[in-house]
Amino acid sequence: MTGTSDRSMRNIFRTMLAGISILLPWPLRRLVLCTFLGFKIHPTCRIGLSWILPRRLIMESHAAIGSLTVCKNLDLLHLKEHAYIGKGNWITGYPLELTEFFAAEKDRRPELVIGQHAAITHRHIIDCTSSVDIGSYSIVAGFNSQILTHSIDLEHCRQASSPIHVGNNCFIGTSSILLGGSSLPDCSVLGANSLLNKKYKEGHQLYAGSPARPVKHLPPQWQFFTRSEGFVH
Repeated sequence: MTGTSDRSMRNIFRTMLAGISILLPWPLRRLVLCTFLGFKIHPTCRIGLSWILPRRLIMESHAAIGSLTVCKNLDLLHLKEHAYIGKGNWITGYPLELTEFFAAEKDRRPELVIGQHAAITHRHIIDCTSSVDIGSYSIVAGFNSQILTHSIDLEHCRQASSPIHVGNNCFIGTSSILLGGSSLPDCSVLGANSLLNKKYKEGHQLYAGSPARPVKHLPPQWQFFTRSEGFVH
């Protein structure tokens, strides 16, 4: 009981400190987040007017998070060099210390890891009950895509979750849905309004439809797949 009480007090303290820090100028806010919450934020990084409160935050050089984004109940949010999360995104998970659901999933990791020069644009919903891994130079583009790692196991009548993996140099079109256990291989495109619900392994493909299937081979020499800078001008 004491352990639960102590954890609750720590969570209240972290929440209050994070809330107060939003009002501070960014250099001072970064100092507070690193000193008192243990976040690792490189001096070249920046967070806009957003609620960012995972248990652990790592932002490598030149990573950034825009305004009006919410990130909570994750064990880890990790943005590698030049990674970017845009405005108005909703990123949530289910904490490991809560055991009412997913108790049977011993390897579950509520985390979001974004590779170098990768980007999540604006107004997407990302459920990180299990891990979401977005590879380097990949873009979750457009608006209103959903990445959902958890659902209900109808056979056993319980909550269940599975990781989602997006490879390197991938492009995810607007209003797409990625379900738990799915995987988009390196150098692939998921067409707009598509539903990815399984693991694919063959790269340089356009996957499209509901459910998504490979519909077109994409030439490896396309510059999107070979670029050295994440931002597309």
